[in-house]
Amino acid sequence: MSVYEKISSSGKKIAVLIDPDKFDEEITKDIALRCVQADVDLLFVGGSLLTNDNLDACIRTLKANCDIPVLIFPGDPTQISPLCDAFLLLSVISGRNAEMLIGRHVVAAPRLKSYCREIIPTGYILVDGGCQTSVSYMSGTMPIPHDKDDIAVCTALAGEMLGLKMMYLEAGSGAAKTVSESMITKVKRSIDVPLAVGGGITTPEKARASAAAGADIIVVGTAFEKNADIKAFADAVHQK
Repeated sequence: MSVYEKISSSGKKIAVLIDPDKFDEEITKDIALRCVQADVDLLFVGGSLLTNDNLDACIRTLKANCDIPVLIFPGDPTQISPLCDAFLLLSVISGRNAEMLIGRHVVAAPRLKSYCREIIPTGYILVDGGCQTSVSYMSGTMPIPHDKDDIAVCTALAGEMLGLKMMYLEAGSGAAKTVSESMITKVKRSIDVPLAVGGGITTPEKARASAAAGADIIVVGTAFEKNADIKAFADAVHQK
């Protein structure tokens, strides 16, 4: 089964986002083991900015200690590795920065082709999470207003019509508020591709609510870095 087939299969899923810039071999090994124990479905590796050359080491450590699919969640064209199972080719369709829509993809494409890894074209939709986030600053784009469900719906529809295979509603790491349940529900009802939601999901209750609203994949990052009980998050998501 391909990674995309796993993503598209029935049932709610949880993904843990790991920042390779904070890589420590023992901590990463512990994260992998905890994810196995919690029945985590997917591991996303990446960040808005990498200052250390730890991407390969991070992926290698994860794969040596678990068999959970590892997907690169890139912040820029340097975040590419042949060690991953799949690559989320993110296009920031909520913004109007041509570099984030296609420019950086052109730079990365030859290397991605040579690595022969599974590519999942993903529409990245940044939503206002109540504070400026790293992704909004680094991408040079404005997020969709938190209460403008119709804009998010039309953006997701356009992305799907352009051939993108997954949508990702993102409030940003450390967001003060999550993507609204209303927006999640309306976007999910309008598209036929899998929907991931992340940003500000700091409690199992928030994870459960986002899954119940329609998200297929709940992405948790910051909460996990703070030693939250990932099994409680996974159980909350898998119950929906």
